[in-house]
Amino acid sequence: MSKAETYELKTTSLIMPVLERMNFELVDVEYVKEGSTYYLRAYIDKEGGITVNDCEAVAREMNAMLDTEDFIPDSYVFEVSSPGLGRPLKKEKDYIRNTGKEVEIRTYRAIDRCKEFYGILKAYDKDSVTIEDEHGASVVFARADIALIRQAVHF
Repeated sequence: MSKAETYELKTTSLIMPVLERMNFELVDVEYVKEGSTYYLRAYIDKEGGITVNDCEAVAREMNAMLDTEDFIPDSYVFEVSSPGLGRPLKKEKDYIRNTGKEVEIRTYRAIDRCKEFYGILKAYDKDSVTIEDEHGASVVFARADIALIRQAVHF
């Protein structure tokens, strides 16, 4: 297990009781380096959406716990955020929530000279994702070929 995965798992175990008490959902935790700065980020959600005050309340509790536990030797910035509209589908509950909705799929390599696809999420399993395209045809993607899948957002 990588250093980042270890930090993410430990953070998840610390934040889950806080979120359960507040009736929030943990969408994701990531530990990443951007430029010369490390970031530990928790993405949270709730029915109706997360507010800045919700993020602040979670961050306040978590900062105290992170200081006490002190399991990350590097200097880092801790952030709590809403996952936003364009969040990737990562967990089973993300796929369940988006079944029947339009999704955007980006692939690592071109398929029929295209790397971006849109359609209604119809089915998924551990190996594949099936969408219905604009013509009503089922299109199946191997999970290994998918670089990104998220709910489609049109502006």
